[in-house]
Amino acid sequence: MVNFGDITFQLIAILIPIAFISAIVVFVRSTKKRNEQLKRIEEKLDKVS
Repeated sequence: MVNFGDITFQLIAILIPIAFISAIVVFVRSTKKRNEQLKRIEEKLDKVS
């Protein structure tokens, strides 16, 4: 007999750490992308002024 409560708990126990790590990776990538964009904007402003 399959206990669906145990299966659900195991899935949640696995998915929460994966979601946490994924959120950190997405945050780091977006921060890096934003910094690169700011550098490009600063370079353009320096050329203008």
